[in-house]
Amino acid sequence: MQKDTIPSESEAFNRAASLCSRSEYCTSQIGEKLYRWGLPAEVRERVLARLVAERYIDESRFARAYALDKLRYNHWGRVKIDQMLSMLDIPADVRQAAIDELPDDEYESILHRLVEQKWPSIQGRSDYERRAKLARYLVGKGFEASLAFRMLDD
Repeated sequence: MQKDTIPSESEAFNRAASLCSRSEYCTSQIGEKLYRWGLPAEVRERVLARLVAERYIDESRFARAYALDKLRYNHWGRVKIDQMLSMLDIPADVRQAAIDELPDDEYESILHRLVEQKWPSIQGRSDYERRAKLARYLVGKGFEASLAFRMLDD
C-alpha cells in the first residue's frame, strides 16, 4: 500500500488489528489513526466496532494497563492518571475501576521514594518553604494533596 492512498476497510482493519495485537490502544487512539489514514467517518466507525467486537480493543483492559504503567514507570499519582485517561475519552466508571485496582502499598512506596529522592535537591529559606515546594511537586505529579502532606509529616 502506498503512503498517499487511502486503505480499504479490510486493510485498515488488518493494520489496526496488528497495532492492537502488539500494544494496548483505546478507541480514541485507534480512531485518530484511522482518521489520519484518511478513512471516511462511517468506515472508521465500522472498523472500530469490529475491533471492539473482536476484543482487539478493550477500554477497561487498556485503562488498567495504562494506570499501572504510568504509576510504575512515570511515577504519576491517581489524579494525573485519571485526568489523562479522561483526555483519552475513557468513561468515568472504567477510569475509576482502573485507579481503584492500583496497589496501595506500591502507590505509597513510590510516593515515599519520590519524597526521599526530591527532598535533598529542594532549595528554600526554611523547612516550611521546602515542604511547600515538595508538596507542589508531588501534587503536580498527580498525587492527592492530603496524602502528600501526610507523607511529608512522616
